Amino acid sequence: MVTKELLQPFHYLFDAHILEQIASVAVLKTFKKHDIIIDIGQDLNYIPLLIDGNIKVLREDRDGNELLLYVLESGDTCAMSLTCCMAKAKSKIRAVADEDVSVLMIPIDNMKLWFNTNESWRNFILMSYQIRFDEMLETIDTLAFMKMDKRVHKYLKDQVKLTSSKTLKVTHQEIAEDLHTSRVVISRLLKQLEKEKRIELGRNRITVLDF
Repeated sequence: MVTKELLQPFHYLFDAHILEQIASVAVLKTFKKHDIIIDIGQDLNYIPLLIDGNIKVLREDRDGNELLLYVLESGDTCAMSLTCCMAKAKSKIRAVADEDVSVLMIPIDNMKLWFNTNESWRNFILMSYQIRFDEMLETIDTLAFMKMDKRVHKYLKDQVKLTSSKTLKVTHQEIAEDLHTSRVVISRLLKQLEKEKRIELGRNRITVLDF
């Protein structure tokens, strides 16, 4: 049984009935930074509702390189896992805790039942699909049309918005993995951004000046 206080991030999304239903069936789980919450090829029996923290949703190529698709914030769910649940397919994404997170796990059967019986839940699911679809389109546009230096700067600005801090605790390697490139390339571009006075570099820290 989940307490009503934990459901606070969802009060503006769901009606009282569905909040009671979520409280009765949801399982609360916590994960540390870098923990894998959902992995590629995993059978999905639950969908995640994020209480607090951020989760990175990634795709992986045949060589094991990862590409960041989008980031989930408090109150979000993962549209890719929803799709796999509805189709009874294995996960095609990897969801990794970007910081310590708390997640409510909703059983698939309840998710499907509520979709057919509750308007606020159905609207939430459809809205989640739309938001994540738009974010993936933005990722595709960035890959196709934006030069790497602008991609790096955009990535840093997006992280500032996510963390509400202009000082980011992130390594060059982590950025390289998220942007599907090499650490050497990222280090060179970060130094260029520092010369342009858009950022300040520290040990495993980057302060974004231009955002």
